[in-house]
Amino acid sequence: MPIIAAPVVTPEVPETPPPVDIPEIGYASITYVDPTGRRWPMTDLSADWYTLANGVSGLGAAPYELTADPHPRGGSRLRHVQPQARTIVWPVLVRGADHLKFTANWRELARAFTRTLREGPGWLEVARPDGSGRRIAVYYRDGWDGRGQTATGITWDSAVVTLWCEDPYWLDLQPVLVHRETGEGVDYLAPYPSVSSSQVLGATTVTNPGDVDVWPEWHITGPATSIAFSATKRVRGGDGVVRTVIEEFTLDMEATTHGPLLAGQTVTISTDPPRARSGTGENLVAGLNWPEAVLWSLPPGETPVVFQLAGAEAGSAVDLTYYPRYETA
Repeated sequence: MPIIAAPVVTPEVPETPPPVDIPEIGYASITYVDPTGRRWPMTDLSADWYTLANGVSGLGAAPYELTADPHPRGGSRLRHVQPQARTIVWPVLVRGADHLKFTANWRELARAFTRTLREGPGWLEVARPDGSGRRIAVYYRDGWDGRGQTATGITWDSAVVTLWCEDPYWLDLQPVLVHRETGEGVDYLAPYPSVSSSQVLGATTVTNPGDVDVWPEWHITGPATSIAFSATKRVRGGDGVVRTVIEEFTLDMEATTHGPLLAGQTVTISTDPPRARSGTGENLVAGLNWPEAVLWSLPPGETPVVFQLAGAEAGSAVDLTYYPRYETA
């Protein structure tokens, strides 16, 4: 059966300001993106606002809370590791050609940060000179206040902003895309005996180049009557032993109010949060094989996975999308 694999798609990345040496991460260009999508360059020293490198913190490895149990032979044994929310300290200098211009810049940038508390997170983006980049979702916590010193607050002032990150990991700016599609079936006897499967789109190996697990999103295009995905993973149990397990889930379209996927119809399955929606917005989560279903994550490195569609025909396809996650900027 022909399998068509699409290459990784690299989206266009907006221009970034010149790189500046930032503690913890070295030379990088930083941009803050507020909830409206407006981009605020933070390392352009010729702009009316920019990051003060001295005092930046919170860009390194994520904080963790460790749970351990006493061991009868002495010491303790690690039972659970829980990533904690991250705090980033971000000093910013704001200036203007005169007092009115400075005041306008100060108020506008303050609004860009504080509106995250009402409209959803902003994003702190870190771009490297080689074109790679990472970002993290941030909420304003406190710190937008001036120095309160002589000469400040007239044409310039600085604030030490604290940003709170509910997810402590950095996301790659570019998604990883995996595409599998059913090819045209063939005549069993022409030109010689051959077989074309209508079930399995393929067993493949998916690589997660990040530092921690990612929770992918699946986009399925019909025809299909049932959708099944499985992954073979190495998992550390509560007893500390690492075992090989197979995690899998199935979405039976015939068990939903939607019915089988017809040609061109789509379903999107999200693993975090768990969700299954048709292309027209119908909730299909009841069609998952609960309680056995495991909407699995992809650990760092290579993971053998199998995509399987029952009732697949030419045009049936599976697209897997995820953003690698990293410990540091």
